[in-house]
Amino acid sequence: MNKLQELKKHLKRGKVYRRADLSKWSKSVDRHLDELVQEGTLQKLSQGLYYYPEVTVFGETPPEEEVLVRSFLKDKRFLVTSLNAYNTLGVGTTQLYNGKTVYNHKRHGDFNLGGMMFSFRVKPHFPLKATPEFLLVDLLNNLDQLAEDSNEVVLKVRSKARTMDVRKLKKSLQEYGSVKAKKMLEPVFTV
Repeated sequence: MNKLQELKKHLKRGKVYRRADLSKWSKSVDRHLDELVQEGTLQKLSQGLYYYPEVTVFGETPPEEEVLVRSFLKDKRFLVTSLNAYNTLGVGTTQLYNGKTVYNHKRHGDFNLGGMMFSFRVKPHFPLKATPEFLLVDLLNNLDQLAEDSNEVVLKVRSKARTMDVRKLKKSLQEYGSVKAKKMLEPVFTV
């Protein structure tokens, strides 16, 4: 069995690999990666990041977002969200956005991973899961990125905040809110 075939034995469908992961099974990892991409076994997602696609009756599936980001960061501490998530709050945001935001502790910048754009932002604190309270605070933190009229959105956010669990909202605001977000929600708590 040649070295390329031996490397293939270690690959599992649906898994994302870093170049470094495969170097333990190959002394010529760059050549073997080129060959595997050329023959269609692996897909190159980004510099040093590869995917062995799962095949369904509908064709090859893209990598799961969580797996892709975890492999890229080499870390499991992150939160993937989107400006689209604010639309679920019922505060007048209706635009659809293409990109995803990844709050993490390691990488900062915009990266194309397997044809999907991710905006990685280093943040000291973020929840493991996006709650409505976190999303409301995050919306205020990112108000300048929204296409909607910001004054109108702030009025609706304040109205929505009055219907939420005050304790949870205050905690989210304290932990994740910018100074600007805290000032915008101040009238809600002083009533």
